[in-house]
Amino acid sequence: MEIEEARTRVAEQMPQMLTDLMALVEVASVAFPGYPPEPVEEMAQRTLELFRDAGFANARLMDVPDGYRPVYGEIAGPPGSPVVMLYAHYDVQPAPMEQGWTSDPWMPTRKDDGRIYGRGIADDKGGLAMHLGTLRAFDGKPPCTVRLIVEGMEETNSNLEVFVESHPELFDVDLFVIADMGNLRVGEPVLTTTLRGDVACVVTVRTLEHPLHSGVFGGAAPDAMMSLARLLATLQDDDGNVAVDGVTRFSWDGVDMSAEEFADSADLLDGVQVVGVPSIADTLWAQPSVSAIGVDMTSIAGSSNVLIPEAAAKISMRIVPGADPVAELDALVRHLESHAPWGAQVSVERTKEAPPFRCATDGPGYAAARAALADAYGKPVGEAGSGGSIPLLKTLQGVAPRAEFILWGPEDVAGARIHASDESVDPVEIESMTVAQILLLDRLASQV
Repeated sequence: MEIEEARTRVAEQMPQMLTDLMALVEVASVAFPGYPPEPVEEMAQRTLELFRDAGFANARLMDVPDGYRPVYGEIAGPPGSPVVMLYAHYDVQPAPMEQGWTSDPWMPTRKDDGRIYGRGIADDKGGLAMHLGTLRAFDGKPPCTVRLIVEGMEETNSNLEVFVESHPELFDVDLFVIADMGNLRVGEPVLTTTLRGDVACVVTVRTLEHPLHSGVFGGAAPDAMMSLARLLATLQDDDGNVAVDGVTRFSWDGVDMSAEEFADSADLLDGVQVVGVPSIADTLWAQPSVSAIGVDMTSIAGSSNVLIPEAAAKISMRIVPGADPVAELDALVRHLESHAPWGAQVSVERTKEAPPFRCATDGPGYAAARAALADAYGKPVGEAGSGGSIPLLKTLQGVAPRAEFILWGPEDVAGARIHASDESVDPVEIESMTVAQILLLDRLASQV
């Protein structure tokens, strides 16, 4: 298919694509424990019906041991043609209004900036729209074999990794297209080539047998919360870089962001500085990061004038491509155990070891995607990383070692605000990325 024909076909169907997308956003498909299952099950059924109508006549909900079911389907292409698997997920993050939403997260709203706002409209129902648009452009008959997998629990405790390992034959493909990423900026194409991994633990600090009067004993007897605070402070140097010995780091040689652009996209408060050196790209994609994502101790409402005997924090450390998650978590645990202030007792419970990922960039699939993206945008294509993690990719790589991976989508870093309040998508990105995906399938088929 020529590029102008692809653009015309996508432009003609954009109104329907956006209508479908906004209808999907109205379904609060939060798969986290404690949320009602009915919207998630409704979303699974709607996703199934849309993809059946788009050409996956045999699409079905697959049985899994527990949790919400993924959607799987296949359209056979010409004999000997490449096999491509399209991936997206239909579940979304929670969206409490107190998060700072300025419009109803479950009522998609087009605002003056041209973007459409709503929970999941970028992550990852925008990816669903891309896949639907791609299949409709080919009238449900793509030029190569296309398989589909749409996950229902990506944002929580994924059940897809176990499913993949139990059904490796379904995932024996030449190319995975993961539509759960995006460009750094609208209109400037990049391919995501790396993902950081994530290791986590819970560190507990104890200093006293029981609470003590803060006036009678305070000053000489260390309380656990202040001891924990001092321990957490040792995890970073004065520039905000991870100060844990033995962690892996390197330098990024692809595209970069300015500190000002990053600060705008992160909505830092006035006067708050961007941390990390030497560059934003290094800090986000080539260096580890460490965060305390939860703390257990006495609440302010329940506090009294006593020293706290015990406090705990959950630590998340993002690790770079090429790093061994077990070794990185070992280094973090060693640091926590060896930096306790004032002889405080420290215990560490390991909770997560998710691997990083690096895409091969020397294969025919990557070359085809790069050319397709350049044609769709009319601009050279850069390479970017992602600070996020998708552990599933390592599992897919394990069952299909010959496969290549393309990571792209409509979730522009500067504006989409995925997982945060006022998540949004620029319809122009959905349109351009759908054109790129059409051209990719066409190029792959022509390579045979």
